[in-house]
Amino acid sequence: MSKWKSRVAAIVAALLVLGGGAYYWLVMESHMPGDAAFTLDIEGARKLADSLPGDKPVAIHAEQIAAFTFPATAIVAGDGWAQVAMPVFSYELVYPDGVTGIIDTGLDKAAAEAAGTTAFDPEAYERMSAALHKASFILLTHEHMDHIGGLAAQSDVASLHEAVRITAEQQAHPERMAPVKFPDGVLESFTPLVYGDMAAIAPGVVVIKSPGHSPGSQMVYVRRADGREYLFLGDVAWQFRNIETQRERARLVTQFMLKEDRLQVFGELKALAALLKTVPELVIVPGHDGKVIANLLSGQLMRAKFE
Repeated sequence: MSKWKSRVAAIVAALLVLGGGAYYWLVMESHMPGDAAFTLDIEGARKLADSLPGDKPVAIHAEQIAAFTFPATAIVAGDGWAQVAMPVFSYELVYPDGVTGIIDTGLDKAAAEAAGTTAFDPEAYERMSAALHKASFILLTHEHMDHIGGLAAQSDVASLHEAVRITAEQQAHPERMAPVKFPDGVLESFTPLVYGDMAAIAPGVVVIKSPGHSPGSQMVYVRRADGREYLFLGDVAWQFRNIETQRERARLVTQFMLKEDRLQVFGELKALAALLKTVPELVIVPGHDGKVIANLLSGQLMRAKFE
């Protein structure tokens, strides 16, 4: 993401020349709008998680495939210019009969280097790639390159047709995947997942529509066989601090880089904070929070490396 960083630096320099007001508005300001709203129906998700026959997942594995560094204010507006790690993860759900499912696929080495990082783990990527080929379902929290790129880069991606659960919204926005591209005709060949507010995918697994960060953003609710509940946010929140502080990414990032619907994302952050007050034991998994994953691994709520 070297070009991205250069662009940010150029815009910031221009803002400093233009005046402090513009700098504050685009880099610092992140107050929760009064009309921000989003319905996060945890009871509905629980019912759907129980609606399909069969055992629920018994384990969740995590692979860190790559890592970027962003200025803190790009992650949480007003947090300053210190560099903060932004790891890229893929997750594997493991069922008692050996069936597996994947949430997000990271990106391949070429895409990682094009995006400006050398922090790429080829062994983690190879384990993820192997897991894709035995997974019963593959879910994508959204259509950005660091979540869908590992799928698109598979040499035989068309053969994964039966497992891929790409949503209609994700499929309709290939421009949001750039610079990642699927081989000609492959993206269009996938049968899109079409649903209303939420849908059951497998025993214990429910997708929850949450556009804003991208048109195809969705959260993934997972209930393990032991009753432990997880909510994979994708990039609704890059890090847990977005929820803690109820602050979005800097407007410079959301408006000029990501083209987010900022009001929708604020509504989702608000709903997540309210949900944690009523279900504090819920395991929240933001899109790029290494500290959260490290704590889950040390607490044995996740396991490192795919099977």
